[in-house]
Order: sequence, then C-alpha cells, then structure tokens
Amino acid sequence: MSKRILVVEDDFDISNMLRIYFGGQGYEVEVAPKGEEALASVSKKLPHLIVLDINLPDMNGYDVCIQLRETKRTSHVPIIFLTQKDERSDKIRGLEIGADDYITKPFDIEELKLRVVNAIQASDRVKNIDGKTNLPTGRLIEDHLRDLMRSDDEWTYIDIKINGYKEFSEVYGWTAGDEVLRFSTLMIGEIVDQLGTANDFIGNPGQDNFVVITHTANVDSIIDKLTDDFESRVKQHYSFIDRERGYILVPEQGGEKQVELMNLAIGSVSTRTHQFSDIREITELAAEDRRGQASSDSAGDILTSW
Repeated sequence: MSKRILVVEDDFDISNMLRIYFGGQGYEVEVAPKGEEALASVSKKLPHLIVLDINLPDMNGYDVCIQLRETKRTSHVPIIFLTQKDERSDKIRGLEIGADDYITKPFDIEELKLRVVNAIQASDRVKNIDGKTNLPTGRLIEDHLRDLMRSDDEWTYIDIKINGYKEFSEVYGWTAGDEVLRFSTLMIGEIVDQLGTANDFIGNPGQDNFVVITHTANVDSIIDKLTDDFESRVKQHYSFIDRERGYILVPEQGGEKQVELMNLAIGSVSTRTHQFSDIREITELAAEDRRGQASSDSAGDILTSW
C-alpha cells in the first residue's frame, strides 16, 4: 500500500510541484491550500505524513499543528514544517509544539524526500514498538525474521509465554500486570546479554508473549535460566500470603478457583535442525514446541504427585 502525504500549502506552484514529484515516487499525494481544509481532510482519511506550510491564508501552521497534536487520532502523524522563515526561534517553536522536522524555502527536493522517508520510517517504528515493554512487536519481528531467512547465519527462535498472567492481572489489577511485563523485559534482556550474542533480538508480539532470536548454540542454558530466574523472581509481585501458599484465588461464577503462581512456558525451533519456507512456519513450530513442553511439565507434575 502506498504511503499518503498531505501537503498543506497555498502556493500552487510549490504544492503542484510536490504533488507531481512525490506522486512519481509512489506516494499518494493530497493538497490542501488552507488550514481548515487540511483539518477536514485528515478527519476523513488519515495521512502517513503532513508537509505543513506555516504561512497559510486562514490560519498559521503552528495552530494547525497544535490541533493535530491535541487530537488523539492525529497525534502520531509526522509533521514537517515548510516555511520561508529561517529564524532559530521559529524552528524551536515548531519543534516545541510537536513538529517532527523543519525545512526552509527554497529547499532541495532531494533533501525533503529524505526527510519524508526518515519521518515515515521513524513513525512506523514507533507504531511497532510496545508502549509498556519498549520492545519490537509484530511487523518488526517479521522484518527481522525475513532478513535472517535471507542470510546463512544459524539462529534459534525462542517462544516465551507467561502462564497465569491473565489471572494475575485479574486479581492484582492492570498496573501490577504492567509491572510484571516490565520486569520480564528487563530479566530477558539481562539473560540474553549474559548468555547470548551481540546480534540477538528480543521482541514482544503479544501482551504476555515474548520472543528471543539468538545466534548462540547454547540455547538450553538461556531457556533454563529464563525458566529458573522468572520462577524465583516473579514472586516479589505477589502478596506474602499468595507466595507462601503458592497460588492465588481467582473469582469465578459460583466461587473461586486456585491458579498457581506465574511461570514461563518456552518452546524453540532452530535453523540447525529445520529449514524454513516462511515466517508462519517458524512461529507455529515454536508455539507447538512450547505447548508440548508445557504438556510434558504437567504430566511430570501429575506423576510426582503420585
């Protein structure tokens, strides 16, 4: 899908030149000669980036920018100011109210193109970073896997899920749940730094789901340490009573159910033992291994109780 640029510029020669140039670069370009028209346009169809002139006939670009930043739906859209002003104070003001970049007329069209590309890429990265863990999510994980599949490197994909997280959050609340996610992020990072390599990757594709893509051959050590460290350190997030008895009481219809303290279910798949045809195969095999490991652990618990 082509990226959409909204050019807010009342000078027809400039706006038409930008429309033709960026249209030729594969962008979908819409032009609004006035601020009010720009605000109406973004409410109907959200652009990926806005090139915004400060000097408009009905309102100045600063006010347009402020309204865009104060509106939740448009607060994340990158804005590049386009103006004849070259005063330091004007640039600072634009950046203070939320502009992402600033270019002064007359401008080099190639320079503007690079600024547009960089701003859109930065915005895409931010949208694919989890706000709580600050880790890459779905698309960035997929992009990394695609790069690895094109290389000759050996690597292992580790799928990590926090068992009992949903029930913990239900009992202790979402703020406590967020603390567990941040703790898990730090713990995984520490262990990968200690036992992995400098090229290892950590992602967060789902709320209670993490992935590690490691180039080390010592995968078992990473998995064992993740399992052991989480089990011992996660207890700090529980009350003394729950830690002592080893479970929490979760309300359910007609009473309560016992849910054991959180632990990690981990599965993995490696290029050392598999050849992958697509990303879905990687994630499915790792998830299958994770479920298989969890089933084995449950069977072991049952045998032990006998």
